[in-house]
Amino acid sequence: MPNIKLYRHPLSGHSHRVELFISLLGLEAQLIEVDLKNGEHKQPAFLAKNSAGQVPVIEDADNSLADSNAILVYLAKKYDHREQWLPSDDLQQAQVQRFLSLSAGRLVSGPASARLVNVFGAPLNHEIAITISHALLGELDNHLAGKDWLVGQQASIADIANYTYIKHAPEGDISLAQYKNIQNWLTRIEALPGFIAMQPTSVGLAA
Repeated sequence: MPNIKLYRHPLSGHSHRVELFISLLGLEAQLIEVDLKNGEHKQPAFLAKNSAGQVPVIEDADNSLADSNAILVYLAKKYDHREQWLPSDDLQQAQVQRFLSLSAGRLVSGPASARLVNVFGAPLNHEIAITISHALLGELDNHLAGKDWLVGQQASIADIANYTYIKHAPEGDISLAQYKNIQNWLTRIEALPGFIAMQPTSVGLAA
């Protein structure tokens, strides 16, 4: 069994996507909570692990890696010998990369930022984040019409990278009520063996 340490915060969606994927792979990890409120992530000990001062970070034997999407790719390449989560097919792998980019771009500018305002009091433009969110969710809902997963015929890290901040979008005052395909997609992810949820926060529409 690998000796994985995951430095995370229970309310970080980026942390949760890694924790979720570790669980879906059937792996175990030592969860080490980083005290973001008191600035532990900006102290020298943590900055030595990730100079950006952000969670998550994993340590796996002699390997240390930051950035949640990079970690997903690493874990898939190392531990998913069936190549389900990161397909070997060139086109599907490129499509997965497209959704990883989306999860690091508009998903952060939209649902993640709107949630940051309500959960952490981040000084971001809430209205702009909500506008970006609904444009993104409309596109994804259309993309998922007639599909079970974002890429191919089975769940991939594309789904894992985008799940958490969409699921918790109501915490940022973003309703998912009109996005039926997204709702069904969320339900499918939650039915995967090994699924674990992120701790909810009673703010926004989730209050």
